[in-house]
Amino acid sequence: MALKRKRSADSVLSIDVGTQSVRAAIIDGMGIFHHMEKTEIEPYFSEKPGWAEQNPEYYWRILSLTCKRLFKNSGFPKKAIKGVTLTTQRSTVINLDRKGNPLRPAIVWLDQRRAQIEKWPGLFTRAALQVLNLKGVVLRLIQDAEANWIRQNQPEIWENTFKYLLLSGYLTYRLTGEYIDSTANQVGYLPFDYKSQDWANSCHHYWKMMPMKREILPALVKPSEQLGVITSHASKDTGIPKDLPVIAAATDKACEVLGSGCLTPDIACLSYGTTATVETTSSKYVEIIPFIPPFPSAVPGAYNTEVMVYRGYWMVSWFKREFGLREMQAAKKKGMAPEKLFDELIKDISPGSMGLMLQPYWSPGVKIPGPEAKGAIIGFGDVHTRAHIYRAILEGLAYALKEGTIRTEARNRVKIKKLRVSGGGSQSEAAMQLTADIFDLPVQRPATFETSALGAAIDAAVGLGFHSSFESAVKEMTGIKDVFEPVKENGDMYRELFEKVYLKMYKRLKPLYKSIKDITGYPPSN
Repeated sequence: MALKRKRSADSVLSIDVGTQSVRAAIIDGMGIFHHMEKTEIEPYFSEKPGWAEQNPEYYWRILSLTCKRLFKNSGFPKKAIKGVTLTTQRSTVINLDRKGNPLRPAIVWLDQRRAQIEKWPGLFTRAALQVLNLKGVVLRLIQDAEANWIRQNQPEIWENTFKYLLLSGYLTYRLTGEYIDSTANQVGYLPFDYKSQDWANSCHHYWKMMPMKREILPALVKPSEQLGVITSHASKDTGIPKDLPVIAAATDKACEVLGSGCLTPDIACLSYGTTATVETTSSKYVEIIPFIPPFPSAVPGAYNTEVMVYRGYWMVSWFKREFGLREMQAAKKKGMAPEKLFDELIKDISPGSMGLMLQPYWSPGVKIPGPEAKGAIIGFGDVHTRAHIYRAILEGLAYALKEGTIRTEARNRVKIKKLRVSGGGSQSEAAMQLTADIFDLPVQRPATFETSALGAAIDAAVGLGFHSSFESAVKEMTGIKDVFEPVKENGDMYRELFEKVYLKMYKRLKPLYKSIKDITGYPPSN
């Protein structure tokens, strides 16, 4: 049931720069969206297979256009906006020169290039890491670090890099003129100590894994603290009033968790976005997957445990693009969410997709799944249609997130009692119901699926004094729109499929994945 909330006079401008779009929303101290504008963006361009890059100026231009359109179309009095906050996609990096100009295109988080292993770690260190079962993780981190690839392949770029920033830091610089960022944005291949939530001390092994000078990294403040104020140049570009304070928030995933009202480890937030995740918020540092740290929460000093299905709901987008053109065009013509028509497509497909099972490893992980993993669909028969495939994708993602939830409960030592689903995929009634059935738990849909923008606004509302605490801000600014209860007979079938089929798929297919890689050479080894 949706909560009825009073409107508040004081509001914030919340800017959300995601992978697929840029959003700008005016949100008041009670969580009411007064107006929002959205601009679709080109996620990346690719000059070589596996590369994903974007021009940094492109992000700023779209952000500026979106904000200007917001002010033009909303008619909202600017004097009622007391501050600005920003949330962005994670792990997209930008090199700037001394004048603040980009030296090369941004490397987007979807990029798959790999750096070479250099002198460190040496043979003795590698042997020690092998004993600790850390060798694979450490070597993969070194290879995945964009800074290492740039330093090795574009040394002139690296030598001229004055600041090395995440997208959040770059856009903060464009807004404020300051090289500063939120601690809760530092999710990427950087020498950041996740336990202390600050740059690692000089003795930390991160500096050997990702060699760089401390001074090229930005200053850090905690979520809800001030980053700076809007400069006259930024005001001219965006239409945002000059001198408005810019308040630190967090990454889009962390803001989704906060905007969904998940403040304790007994409430899990499922994100049905480009990357699908299951996350909880905890005051304790807990590694759900050993040696893979929890990320900083949008709540200062707290942590978000996370299990990720890389390119999770990207698979849904892939299906729509490859097999759902008819529904996509019809939805656009009718001005409705495509999920509504895709729900119609599968309304007569029974739970379990008539035995079609999907393993959603379209892209491999570091440890779980391993780097050899591939996606798989088994159980095909002549009865299956594209509708069965679509439902199997939704079910496969839910199975993967359930597996992550079980792992999270075991490591947190806290039973998850509530599920809240955010992201664009939460608009699908079918996805919400099958999630409830597979998890055998009530699934709550927040009052808005724009939970990332709302979470950033909560950070700003606390920082600006609209609310005295995050608890009171969450209570007043978030709400539940719908609750989906599990259907027992569906849950019974899903439980058997999950335990007897899904949980065994990866282990049994893993040797075949390795053989495919050995024979075809894909994905390539470094």
